[in-house]
Amino acid sequence: MDYTPISPFMRPITRAHLRVIDMPEASVPGKPINKWELLRELSKAQAAFGITERDLTVLQGLLSFFPDDALSGDGEMIVFPSNKAICARLNGMPNSTMRRHLARLVKVGLLLRRDSPNGKRYVRKHGDDRVAFGFDLSTLYYRSEEIVRAAEAVRKAEDRLRRLREIVSLMRRDLAALAEFGEDMQSGGDLWDQMRDTAVLTARALRRKLSLEDLERVRTELEALLDAGRNVIDGPDTEEMNTNDACNERHQYNSHKESIDLEPGLEKVQGLAETHIIQHEVFDERSEEPVHQQVPKIPIHLVIAGCPSLKTFYGEEIRHWHQLYDAASHVRPSMGISVSAWEEAQRCMGPEQASIVVVAMLERFAEIRSPGGYLRALSVKAAAGKFSCGQMIMALIGKRNAA
Repeated sequence: MDYTPISPFMRPITRAHLRVIDMPEASVPGKPINKWELLRELSKAQAAFGITERDLTVLQGLLSFFPDDALSGDGEMIVFPSNKAICARLNGMPNSTMRRHLARLVKVGLLLRRDSPNGKRYVRKHGDDRVAFGFDLSTLYYRSEEIVRAAEAVRKAEDRLRRLREIVSLMRRDLAALAEFGEDMQSGGDLWDQMRDTAVLTARALRRKLSLEDLERVRTELEALLDAGRNVIDGPDTEEMNTNDACNERHQYNSHKESIDLEPGLEKVQGLAETHIIQHEVFDERSEEPVHQQVPKIPIHLVIAGCPSLKTFYGEEIRHWHQLYDAASHVRPSMGISVSAWEEAQRCMGPEQASIVVVAMLERFAEIRSPGGYLRALSVKAAAGKFSCGQMIMALIGKRNAA
């Protein structure tokens, strides 16, 4: 065809109709793009382009009229179905509704009209030349890289939101446990009541879909309360007691040195390691009723002391279990541990124990042939009640002391 029209039939021209003319050549992908994969990416990034699920349904119907599965820049990408055919392909969508969604796709620049002189849609051949009038899908192809980048940004935002939600959930659980522990040590304080109330309110808030800003605000509030409670509990006397306990634990380890290994056997854990797990009442996100979960009793400062390599890969201070969980989540991908193995470990061990295991594996990373498989094996043992993370930490501390 000698001329490609850009104006629609009996409709005013808009900036969207000039998009292809203004499209820089660098934005052209240069390789075929699967139309259904591109539609899935656009579905993920629909908010960034200002379209709805119904707009995507209409676009899906138009793509089904394109004969090839791949969109490419080698030939024209014009489909020319009638309104009746489009509505039939969309399971009987009303014509007025379909036209409204088509107009929306044109307005946002994902579709172009190539109208004939009389407004009809058809294809005509003149020898070897082929002339088609209808809906041009080329803008969808030209903007494919933009669509993929937008979809990836959405996935990263969702992952950040999910991770922050998990951290807030762990902080809430730490807050409830710390309030109970503080009440046992120094009863009658307003701080413990405030911490308990905040833990309950946070559990209720987590039932809703909180935004990233809301979660950040809740995290800041919880972190301030956790630090305040920890500062009250970690007074001079408590610090001295923790130091004495650490010395006693190291002494017990040395007396049973030959029986402790980085990977515990299936036999029943004996001695000190049995005391490192306690049953603790915490609040579940979906209910105000307390549920029983296993929480490590081993002091977190022993975990950090036994795993100094963690500071190389995670520079932030670690004082609470949720911070250790954040550190384990940070180093887990670089260790080659898959998401499924990490989630399985959390289900079988609990997030705190799973975090201890990952940072302990980081300390002996050079000696572990398959970190993901090793973590799954420990998860199986934990599910059978035949695993204690305390052994791993005491083995690492004992090795450092022996060196």
